[in-house]
Amino acid sequence: MFKFSALLSSVAIAAFAFPAHAQQAAPVDQTAGPDDIIVTGEKSARTLQETPTSIAVTTSEKIERENLITIQDVYNRTANVSETYGASGFTIRGVSNSGVGAGGQADAASVYVDGAPIPKWALYGGPTDMWDVQQVEVLRGPQSTIQGLNALAGGIVITSKNPTLDRWTGDARVLWTEHDDRTFSAAVGGPIVRDELGVRLSAERRADRGLIKNVTRGGYDDELKSLNLRGKVLWTPSALPGLEAVASYNRVRRDGGYLYEYARTDVPDYFNNRISTGDQPSRGKIASDIAVLNLSYPVAENLKLSSVTSWNRSKVHSVIDTDGTPQDIQAIDNRYLYKTLTQELRLNYEGERLSGLLGAWYYRRTGSIVSNSRINIATPTSTIAGLLQSNGFNAATSQFIANAYTAQLPVIPVAYSAQQPEKVETMALFGDARFKVTDRLTLIGGFRFDHERNRYAAETLATFNGTLPDVNFMGTAYAPVISVINQGVLGLVSDASSPYASNSRTFNAFLPKAGISMDWTPDITTALTVQRAYRSGGSSQNPARAELVPYDPEYSWNYEGSLRSKWLDGRLTLNANVFYMEWKDQQVTAYFGLNAYDYNTVNAAGSHLYGFEVEATATVAPGIDLYASVGHVRTKFDEFTLPTGATSAIDLQGTQFPYAPRWTLAGGANARFGGGFTANVNANYRTSVFTGVGQDQAQFKVGARTVVNGRIGYETENWSIFGFVRNLFNEEYKQYEYAAIHQAILGEPQTFGVGAGVHW
Repeated sequence: MFKFSALLSSVAIAAFAFPAHAQQAAPVDQTAGPDDIIVTGEKSARTLQETPTSIAVTTSEKIERENLITIQDVYNRTANVSETYGASGFTIRGVSNSGVGAGGQADAASVYVDGAPIPKWALYGGPTDMWDVQQVEVLRGPQSTIQGLNALAGGIVITSKNPTLDRWTGDARVLWTEHDDRTFSAAVGGPIVRDELGVRLSAERRADRGLIKNVTRGGYDDELKSLNLRGKVLWTPSALPGLEAVASYNRVRRDGGYLYEYARTDVPDYFNNRISTGDQPSRGKIASDIAVLNLSYPVAENLKLSSVTSWNRSKVHSVIDTDGTPQDIQAIDNRYLYKTLTQELRLNYEGERLSGLLGAWYYRRTGSIVSNSRINIATPTSTIAGLLQSNGFNAATSQFIANAYTAQLPVIPVAYSAQQPEKVETMALFGDARFKVTDRLTLIGGFRFDHERNRYAAETLATFNGTLPDVNFMGTAYAPVISVINQGVLGLVSDASSPYASNSRTFNAFLPKAGISMDWTPDITTALTVQRAYRSGGSSQNPARAELVPYDPEYSWNYEGSLRSKWLDGRLTLNANVFYMEWKDQQVTAYFGLNAYDYNTVNAAGSHLYGFEVEATATVAPGIDLYASVGHVRTKFDEFTLPTGATSAIDLQGTQFPYAPRWTLAGGANARFGGGFTANVNANYRTSVFTGVGQDQAQFKVGARTVVNGRIGYETENWSIFGFVRNLFNEEYKQYEYAAIHQAILGEPQTFGVGAGVHW
């Protein structure tokens, strides 16, 4: 059987978070300082300064002042966080949310909206926009003890605004850019029964013409229309003092470009002349529905019982012209339908010396991926020549026949369809505690026992989708040879078809955490922690062998030190974390040589990473504050040992993780002046990244970039008007480049816009 190529294939200054409050049921006191930023991602209401975990907080004030629209805007302004392939994902400390070894089904980091986990397939257009959001917390480093599933690299927690119970309030905003991107947003809320029952409704409509003009089909490939609706109800009945119930529903409908969009690089001035030439649509449609019920009640002094129930359904339809040419050659058509249910019960205790939580968690995700695609495989000339030579032809004749055949059939067109249903169920017990040994010394401990059962199934059908060369094209003397080669091509395609197969796996993981914290002064605290993290195993399909092949979990140990400090009577806040992580049994894709379809996930890699984040905020004068952040990470695959029989050419040993910038810097300044004028300027920098893996990853390198943004406006108590600019200096940068076919994912160009808002 022919062997073909694959079918589908130094401590720094840091992020000064703008002072603000976290999500609360009651109205937020806007006069509070940095200490009053409450982080909830660790399921305890602690201030940012009391939390040794490295957490970058983006508040509602920062969202407004920097005109943040999407979660990608937050990624780009956070130390040691970066976008990956377009808007398809992100990295935390150099680790992609989908893993770093191109293998495995589980995520390495997750995004939560009001307590509901968002499937990775919906991240590029799901309910992650920033309108009416109270706070975004980026938890860097393993969160497996508290968050559990899919948190080896960290997690992102988005909390929307709660209803107010004492008065009716509202916000409305309109944004308009020079590139015809129009956004209309509104939110209103208040008490139905004063101090007991409140409601908040929000909506945002985006209509973006797009930047990449399709010169073959007309229109713009990245045109976007989206509608985000959210409703929340808050109930604090006077008949049950202490009971708090928050129910929310979020509905998103998005019709826009694919999760990434290529522009051609073989045209003059392609940064300012963005075109595409694909003859097939390049679109991504997302329908997302999320419902969450959050209950809490004090069952005794210092003891609170909480329940969080979430349900979400994500329906995604992604299509793209993968050849990017005016010819109808290849196209990908994938449909994802997933439903997720979670239930958490938790007891939180806050005593004078002992504080902590004990909880139980249930998670169930069901759904499937359905693929219907047309793809091409390069016809392997050298393999054909070698087979002919091994069957009696001399070298010259073998090469002559192989070249002639490849000229007739340069690629093998395949119609490929697949259905891959799955079900993941996880149950867990977890705890986290702090014990004050003295007034200054605190012991930290935690654990999680995680039990997972996942079932993965697959069925594929591959058919030849073209015309084979005529057996007589070289004359009747060669007809028998051409006939045999034709049959080999059909056999290769047929081998990619797999009958329905299903496999269930069960995993148990114990994930401990331990640490120590020291309050050196009321304003300076240091801590050391160590914890184990986990990414579950599963089964992957080997199409050529028509079987599902099991693979095991990944594990890591993370060692972390933290500093929390305030200086100059609280006008300067300086926080830092330093970390080292060892990672074993990493899941990668291996090929085994039977043919191009002979691949599956194996545990074959080991790696380490280390680095730091430093973040700071400073009030330098009345009405003027500064903020900045620096992140640094070094990643390296230390081991790469494939199982016997594997033929993969890619060697990961000694290489870096993909999309892992060594340095990320961000900073900005806010100013109020002249009685109502406001201004913000901010910048973010990322060093170069490799967008591929293996020893040749230098061929897949995109350069560093610095992006500067700004906003200036005038506001009163009830209205505001402002202008803004993104990428002020028109930095020309790429997120990904496929040089062989002259296509790239380009960064956002210089964009000017205006906006206006009303508040009451």
